[in-house]
Amino acid sequence: MPTHVPLSVLDLAPIADGQTASDSLAHSVALAQAAERAGYERVWYAEHHNMARIASSATSVVIAHVAANTESIRLGAGGVMLPNHSPLTIAEQFGTLEALHTGRIDLGLGRAPGGDRAVFAALRRTPESSDRFPQDVLELQGYLGDTSRVEGVDATPGKGSHVPLYILGSSLFGAQLAAQLGLPYAFASHFAPAAMTEAIAAYREGFTPSEQLAEPYVILGANVFTADSTERAEEQFLSSRRSRVRWMIKRGPSTPDYSDADIDAFLTTPQGAQLADMMRYTAVGTGEENCQWLDDFAATHGADEVITAHGAVEADARVESVRLIGTGGA
Repeated sequence: MPTHVPLSVLDLAPIADGQTASDSLAHSVALAQAAERAGYERVWYAEHHNMARIASSATSVVIAHVAANTESIRLGAGGVMLPNHSPLTIAEQFGTLEALHTGRIDLGLGRAPGGDRAVFAALRRTPESSDRFPQDVLELQGYLGDTSRVEGVDATPGKGSHVPLYILGSSLFGAQLAAQLGLPYAFASHFAPAAMTEAIAAYREGFTPSEQLAEPYVILGANVFTADSTERAEEQFLSSRRSRVRWMIKRGPSTPDYSDADIDAFLTTPQGAQLADMMRYTAVGTGEENCQWLDDFAATHGADEVITAHGAVEADARVESVRLIGTGGA
């Protein structure tokens, strides 16, 4: 049977070997359509830069395209890395999305740069931009609300749209800010699990009700590999983990091509174990097995919603994973 906890999807629009960004974005449409049919709450897209394997860098453009090819599912950023942008620009982009697709748009906000110092320079920003994150969130909130915090400046479209904001994080900083502002909090436990328990506790203990949210709302990330058999799901997980580790240890064209055996051996080392632990919260199994895992995960850690990152290397397998979870394995 389907899960009891509400589910959503995080789509990084991965570009597989031998494929293009066009292929990736076509698969993102298919994934969102599958999530819509299966009853998921929302699909979010993450901002990354200078990453040859990820096609979701222009989140607002991706959202607009997917929204035009779906009917009802909520779509949003998970998230926009606000230090890379002016709050007014993001307010106008997401105000436009809300005007085009009313009642379907979310805006998750992160403090990380989504790239390195070279990316910051290319974006005409500096690492110190992250220090203004709390003030920028408030400025953005004003543009999307009824009263701008900047005299003489309104977002059009944007003003009065009340696009819901979410704070994303992997540390206590985001948890404390979300609590202070009375906003929903999404923790990146699908790749940075270490501080999850402490961050959830800090958020719930410090939460102050706001106009947007009366009670704390926690979204937790989990990796999901679902197939028609446990063995097939395990194969997908192993393949994905090897691919992820290869990408993380690649240092340019001079890096050797590591075999599967090389990667598996590396994962037994202390450094490899640290990388493997990034996927600590991962469901691997059939639809029925993973639905039970997700319910248990949510109940154990107090999640109000789980955002699922379906990690199979093959795009069709990711779509099937979304479907099987949404239908409880049927």
